[in-house]
Amino acid sequence: MYSHPTRVTSNEQPVTRVMPNTKSAHKALRQNVKRREHNRGITRAFKDAAKWYKKEPTGEGLSTVYKKLDKAAKTNAISQNKASRLKSRLAKRLTAKAK
Repeated sequence: MYSHPTRVTSNEQPVTRVMPNTKSAHKALRQNVKRREHNRGITRAFKDAAKWYKKEPTGEGLSTVYKKLDKAAKTNAISQNKASRLKSRLAKRLTAKAK
């Protein structure tokens, strides 16, 4: 019944490699799958925003990426240090373009 944690579609049970033995393990599995999908969505949002910004660096684009990175760091989808590092690197692109 369960085979892999990454394949979950709407209205289906989470698919994992092992069958949970207890009720609490089954609930933990459901929570983990839900959290993973949520974190992946947040991560995808800032990656897409950064990709768009890298094509055409603008001040408005930078603030959008900052907002997405701060949200990802706040919800622990990524660490605060990674968010700061990425923001610094993206800001360098804008200043390099201005020169």
